Amino acid sequence: MSATPQRHRRTRRLTFAAIAVTAGAGAMVAAALPAGAASGGGAGKSRTVDVQMLSFNDFHGTLEPPQGSSGTVTERQADGTTKAIPAGGVEYLATGLREARKGHEYSVTAAAGDMIGGSPMLSGLFHDEPTVEALNKLKLDVSSVGNHEFDEGKTELRRMAYGGCHPVDGCFESGKDYTGAEYKYLAANVTDEKTKRPLLNPTFIWKKGDVKIGFIGVTLEGTPDVVTADGVKGLKFGDEVETINKYAAELDKQGVKSIVALIHEGGLPASGAYNYDCNVPGAGAGVSGAIVDIAKNIDPKVDALVTGHTHQAYACNIPDPAGNPRMVTSAASYGRAFTDTTLTYDRQTKDIVRTAALAPQPVTKAVTRDVPKAPDMTELITRWNALAAPVASRPMGYISADIAGRGSEAPEKPLGDMIADAQLEATAPAAKGGAQLAVMNPGGIRADLAYKAAGAEGDGVVTYGESYTVQPFNNLMNVVDLTGAQLITALQQQVSGPVNGPNPKILQVSKGFTYTLDMTKTGADRIVVDSVKLNGAAIDPAKTYRVAMNEFLAGGGDGFTVLKDHKNKLVGVPDLEAFNTYLAKSTQAAPLAPPAADRITVVK
Repeated sequence: MSATPQRHRRTRRLTFAAIAVTAGAGAMVAAALPAGAASGGGAGKSRTVDVQMLSFNDFHGTLEPPQGSSGTVTERQADGTTKAIPAGGVEYLATGLREARKGHEYSVTAAAGDMIGGSPMLSGLFHDEPTVEALNKLKLDVSSVGNHEFDEGKTELRRMAYGGCHPVDGCFESGKDYTGAEYKYLAANVTDEKTKRPLLNPTFIWKKGDVKIGFIGVTLEGTPDVVTADGVKGLKFGDEVETINKYAAELDKQGVKSIVALIHEGGLPASGAYNYDCNVPGAGAGVSGAIVDIAKNIDPKVDALVTGHTHQAYACNIPDPAGNPRMVTSAASYGRAFTDTTLTYDRQTKDIVRTAALAPQPVTKAVTRDVPKAPDMTELITRWNALAAPVASRPMGYISADIAGRGSEAPEKPLGDMIADAQLEATAPAAKGGAQLAVMNPGGIRADLAYKAAGAEGDGVVTYGESYTVQPFNNLMNVVDLTGAQLITALQQQVSGPVNGPNPKILQVSKGFTYTLDMTKTGADRIVVDSVKLNGAAIDPAKTYRVAMNEFLAGGGDGFTVLKDHKNKLVGVPDLEAFNTYLAKSTQAAPLAPPAADRITVVK
């Protein structure tokens, strides 16, 4: 998450059709329609028309159903209980979107970034060309960029958008050129440092007949904090609010009065259930996080916000600067859900009408797997799997049970411990860096390791495809000198500062490194300093330690700025190679067990 910038307050006149608003919002100001205008606008056309907007975010190249807990959504039941529902997979997402569009003459599909990057092997091995092909088939119209669109740098992002075979790996399918995205990628707040121009188009105007809706796409200002330095080299990332307000004014001058912002930044809802109504008064309702401040300061010319980045599901009303509720949505991640929103368009004003009578509440729909698979997506997956099979099916090792990683909500994740142990083992020899401990960023753990993969290899086998899905970035390992004081500061930066304070990113640590995290306190005080130990001995602030980490963390990624102040760096093998080497120690008779996750003591 980026540092919270100073937000700029603006005023406006008209807003979006919001419904089921929180208490006291019912008296919102709206552009009143003349009597009978909704049913007749002259020349045989009604004054208003409903435009369906389908939206999703954070797809991350997840073409096949994600494994483990990352492949479920939490569903709230009528009695208030919740249950996990299997969800996700582009074959089912395609079916869901196509069914949702039926009966809608006006329908636009939009996304809020991270369509690619951090992808499972089926897509990542081919630089996400399979995912762009799938999104084209899904009839996606427009998407903002997210931070992961920059994983391979700006040149590769442009290739993803505009086409052309990979400059090193070439064309993957014989006789076929990669033609690029048929949808528009928007990057309004990403500019080239030399030319000062936006890297990609800042806006897109969707048109059908006499209906026009403008889209503005931005990624989080803090993208450089969550992407390797090479990925964002030569680029500047601007303030989300300032950028959206600037382009909203430009669209307005062009006569485009209906505007939607696609923002790759998000929030945290009060409930993890995808179908939880965060607008119900007195029910612990609402959403918190960076998107709240952003939403409250975006010009009321903008009628709706589609957001992402936090992988959460919500459809909430957040007041705009004029005090009127405005719908803000996010649809979880990995294609497990999408949101169906009705925008009521007034042909006379060319704006979105805000009256509760004219717009139903946005509905977040789970992408369940109890519907028919889309045949064209099955063909796509089969075709790319055939190309990947020689690499993907190779066994790397064996596990004795599920090992939770991405799907774990605990500060310490068993798979995080295993990855940190693998990195320590790969870098501990003197010739390979002499590491004494390793730290791993939780965001780099992209999946769980499932003991039994759906319909695939024998129980407990971890294939290259599965290990790649867990560690897809191929960041090089770094071993660096840090003082004990810097190590303690890094732990404190997990729970303090503008980046990590609201949503702590708890580093995963290798065996022998232990400490206490006291969540009853605030900020840096949550780290109990005298509890920080290595192999039972207290960390000496004045002593120098050799610490292994990936190059993303060594560059200060995820807000761990103290880590870039290291010395004596030695560059090692890619993190995926370290992980696979560790897995190779196991056998079917002696599989690896899930780590106990007992290195971080949490006080609540």
